[in-house]
Formats: sequence, structure tokens, C-alpha cells
Amino acid sequence: MAADEYDVAVVGGGLVGIATAWGLSREGLRVAVLDEGDRAVRASRGNFALVWVQSKGLGLAPYAGWTIRSSNAWGGFSDLLKQETGLDVCFQRPGGFTLCLSEKELEARANTLKRLHNQPGMIEYKTEILDHSQVAKMLPDIGPEVVGASYCPLDGHVNSLRLFRTLHTAINERGVAYLPSHRVENITQEGGVFRLATTQGEVRAGRVALAAGNANMRLAPMVGLEAPMKPERGQIVVTERLRPFLNYPVVTLRQTDEGTVMIGDSKEESTDPTGLTLGVSATEAERAVRFFPLLASANVVRTWSAIRVMTQDGFPIYDESATHPGAFVLCCHSGVTLAANHALTVAPMIARGVLDKTLVAPFSARRFHVQETR
Repeated sequence: MAADEYDVAVVGGGLVGIATAWGLSREGLRVAVLDEGDRAVRASRGNFALVWVQSKGLGLAPYAGWTIRSSNAWGGFSDLLKQETGLDVCFQRPGGFTLCLSEKELEARANTLKRLHNQPGMIEYKTEILDHSQVAKMLPDIGPEVVGASYCPLDGHVNSLRLFRTLHTAINERGVAYLPSHRVENITQEGGVFRLATTQGEVRAGRVALAAGNANMRLAPMVGLEAPMKPERGQIVVTERLRPFLNYPVVTLRQTDEGTVMIGDSKEESTDPTGLTLGVSATEAERAVRFFPLLASANVVRTWSAIRVMTQDGFPIYDESATHPGAFVLCCHSGVTLAANHALTVAPMIARGVLDKTLVAPFSARRFHVQETR
């Protein structure tokens, strides 16, 4: 095998790509990660760090089962990473809340969960609707406007930047070739070998896994695949370190292991990651203060925006090419939640050269053609 030829080339150095590359290296393969570099839109550095099950799967029931599988695997996944690197990603799964500020919100939340769990083929898991007093027993610092919440014991969170660093440390120790500033311009296949033309020269591999986020829109057609995406911008507000008061993550608000509080759940059509909309940040902060009044006196230390890796219907895409055997595509918004699956389930499939039908059937991009004919 030539020095620039690998068993698998993973395109994309974010959480999806790095988790997949680590999993492939555990299968004994020679792996390269082709990363565009810091000029790329770094969704993995702007995520909210939830390992979240609650609400997943409305409109596509198999997504709930896929998410639960990863949530259940996360403890073992984090333990493996710690054994290999000595680094702790601070995974916790105490359960999580979606807080409601009116009876109307609470009723809508209950109806959404009912619709979710009434879907054909839905895997049952526990969610509860709690009133104010029940929530206050678990979150004693909630404000009087919180009328209730939904709670799911399968929800958790991690230190996402530490996760990113840990995975990069892990692939380095396993001998994965990390190739920064290797933006892929073109992919061809000749004699069973993929030739990836990059800004730093050609890389060859027996297989290729496209995990480049929204850039998969451009890359997937090169290997007979498709990745219909709808990127959107989200903003996050971060406070100074506060005393521990939030022992459970909330879908729009969480206290990190370091004591800061992250606030955010905005959605904007803009795809400019460098901009901030102050009105959006103000709305996020105002709602957070209504949830937890003690935040009113907290200092904001930073804000940022990032572009979500979002498919057109919000559900993941996992596919393999019929025209270019050995080419795979992975697209998802929940790169943190699904990291355990990508490392421990999808990577071994790619190593074997075929995705399981149980994965492709619900998550292939072919579902978009079915929707168009309805």
C-alpha cells in the first residue's frame, strides 16, 4: 500500500467524522481523516452538547430507537475513550427536562409526546409530564412561571469541546492520519480505488466515508449519492461560572461541569456563522431568566453562532453507493447524541463494506423521493 493510500478515507474532521474514524481504527483499518481546516464551518465547536432522546422520532419512529441505542451506549463509549486517552468527557445521564411557561405550552408538550409514542413501530420509553411542584423537587431554583415540564430519564449531556479533543487524541494514538487543510475538490473511482483530489494533493483509499456535514451536499453526488441538506444558524449565550444549581440538563439550558451556563435553542435561515442577531440572544436570555430567576444577575461572558448540520427533514442520512461500491455518506444534526453509534455501530459496518439493511431502510436519502411522489 502506498504512503498516501488508505483502507478508508473519512472526509470531515468534526464529531461525526472523528467518531467514525476512531471506530474504523478499532477494526484494524488504516484510516485517514481529510479535514478542510479552520476555514470550514465548525458545527462541532458550536454544539449544545446534549445526549438527547426526548422528542426524537416524531415523523420517523426508527429515529427514536436509533437515538435510544446511542444513549444507552454512551456510558461504555466514554469509558473506552477514557481508558485509551486518560481524558474524561464528563458524560452524565441524570435525565433531562423540557420546561413550559404556560398551561398552553404544557398541553402542547403533552400532545406532542402522545403523538410521538402513538406512532406505528415506536419503541416505548419513559417520559413523564410533571407539574410545578414535582419539577421543583428536582430543580428547586425554577421560577414561579414554570407551570410544569416533561422529563425523560434517558437524557444527558457531556463536555462537548472536551469530547472533540478526546476523540482527536484517541485517533492520533491509534495512528489515524489526520490531514488538515485537505479540502476535497473531487472524488473518482478507478479499479476499485477512490482517488480524492484535495488542495494538498491526491489521497487514495479503498473506501470513502463522507462525514463532512453540510459539505456532503457537494461531495455526495461525486460518488452516486445524495445529501439533501437545509443548514440553519443557531446562537448560544454562555454565562460566567455559577454555583451548582442545575443538576439536570434542560433542552434549551444546561450547566456545564465547569459551572458556566449555556443558553440557546434559536433557529435562523442564515448560513453565516460569523454573525449574531442580538434580538435572538436577548429572547433566549429572557426565557432562561423566567425559567431560573437567579440568572438575572449572571454576567454573560461570551456568545457565538454556528451552522447546524440539518437534513431537509431533520432526520439522519446513512447510505451506501450503488454506482461507487465502497462509498458511504453519514449526515446528522445530533453529532454528540449519535457519536456512540457512529463509533461502535456504523464504523464496523463500513469496515465490513456494507451497511445493515436495518440502518439503510429508514435512513436512506431515497426517502425524499418517496415523499415527492406522495
